[in-house]
Amino acid sequence: MKTTSKKTSNLFVSGVLILTFSNILIKIIGLTLKIPLHHILGDEGMAYYNVAYDLYVWLYMISTAGLPVAVSIMIAESRTKGNFREVKRIFRSTLLLFIIIGLAGMAVMIFGSGLFADLYKIQESNLCIIAIAPTLFFICISSAMRGFFQGYQNMFPTAISQIIEALGKLTIGIALALYAKNAGYGLPTVAAYTILGLTIGVAAGMLFLTVSKLLFKESVYNEEFRIPESDTMEPRSTKKLLGALIAIAIPVTLSSSVMSLTNVIDGIIITRRLYSIGYTEEVVKTIFGNYKTLVIPMFNMPPALIYPISYSIVPLLSSAIAAEDKKRVDMIMSASLRVAALIALPCSLGMSVLAEPILKLLFAAESAKRAAPLLSVLSLSIFFVGMLAITNAILQAHKHERKPIYSIVAGSIVKLVSSYILIGIPSIGMYGAPIGTFLCYLTVMIINFFFIARYIGFMPSVAGVFLRPFLASVICAASALGSFLLLSRLCSSKIAVIVAIAIAAVVYFFTIFMTKAISREDILLLPKGAKLCRIFEKLKLISSES
Repeated sequence: MKTTSKKTSNLFVSGVLILTFSNILIKIIGLTLKIPLHHILGDEGMAYYNVAYDLYVWLYMISTAGLPVAVSIMIAESRTKGNFREVKRIFRSTLLLFIIIGLAGMAVMIFGSGLFADLYKIQESNLCIIAIAPTLFFICISSAMRGFFQGYQNMFPTAISQIIEALGKLTIGIALALYAKNAGYGLPTVAAYTILGLTIGVAAGMLFLTVSKLLFKESVYNEEFRIPESDTMEPRSTKKLLGALIAIAIPVTLSSSVMSLTNVIDGIIITRRLYSIGYTEEVVKTIFGNYKTLVIPMFNMPPALIYPISYSIVPLLSSAIAAEDKKRVDMIMSASLRVAALIALPCSLGMSVLAEPILKLLFAAESAKRAAPLLSVLSLSIFFVGMLAITNAILQAHKHERKPIYSIVAGSIVKLVSSYILIGIPSIGMYGAPIGTFLCYLTVMIINFFFIARYIGFMPSVAGVFLRPFLASVICAASALGSFLLLSRLCSSKIAVIVAIAIAAVVYFFTIFMTKAISREDILLLPKGAKLCRIFEKLKLISSES
């Protein structure tokens, strides 16, 4: 019994690690995809692509954000009780529900494609919307199976299927884009062929999960929970199971889908307000495609380094809270916020000062030059996103998981109102979009810290948690900019920016120790933290533990 439990626990830990790795890999693949696609489609073609993709993400979050979590919780509970017949009924019932949701979402996208394109005022994007619509059906079936596997603490099928989806989007999407362009199709049709790669990739991921489910030996995993009554225990009715599923799923779905809905509305605001200040259709498509393809993917990269920390502190905090060890709870919260700041701040400031050379390293020079000022503004929000991830985790660990919904809704309102007002001012124009995002995440962060102070009674040390990492990050950003300006006189811009980033990283590494911005407790939160501490002790970067 103990051996089996230990194996299950080890499987869970390994699964979490591979899921974290897959999430980072998917971000990299997503950015890698955008680079060749931008060369093939240009800013205008990417505008069609991104309209459909934004809508897909919104409907995807509504369809799948909370339901797989709810399925995994219900299956885990039924397994623990030894009610394996109920496990089977949960899966069958949820699979049927997910199929219905998937078909409904697909129908909404297909039959509403013209309406959505009209809302964005990018009419030809309807072809992309139709091409991506079947993805919702496939992803819903995948979500039912992912919930099933996660209920068995097996994260491997989820992680591998997500990587298959991402690779399909990358390889098949590029292949179809090249085929359509060589065949002489217009940009809207080429973009539709391109986004079809995502649809095929998701279908392949669903096929992998289906095969995995058919080969999965439930009895092996169920054995540790088997009791004499297991084969005769009555499962709850389908109606009660679906009611429990919805009750668990709704809060998670709301908190997850609010921001994706906000991004859809924000996209509509961007295009319509640009038209209102006199921009032509061609210019609007160029600006919108440029922003969504160059700026947003770069902005989304650094937070992928922080999310694993937020995942890991929830069980650490929960354990310390259960043990009523307040000193350890406060230490974990302070250390996690400081580590997040140490990651987010240099990324935020560094990307802001080197926005143009970084973008020129990856994308066409003309598009990079247009996008760089927008990225310079938007990248300042990376710090707030990092704080949002950690504060959400802190609230969740303290059983205040509904509080982030309120802060996200408030931030979304601030974003939409500020974007609408600012973009409509000709002297600000498109800068209103990143400024609106900045104000959004600032609002969410402030409200989350208010909730933590009020309901948890914790306030981090401003000097220890924020000021020292900020000082180290300013030095890092200054060294990055200074190195680039000097090196760009001696070699090409692309080589200069790579070397400048490397120099800044080395400067930052030593600066955080010199300013005492990082402590032993912070390092111990990192993977292989104990080993890292021993190495840093030998290098005299931190003092030996007393």
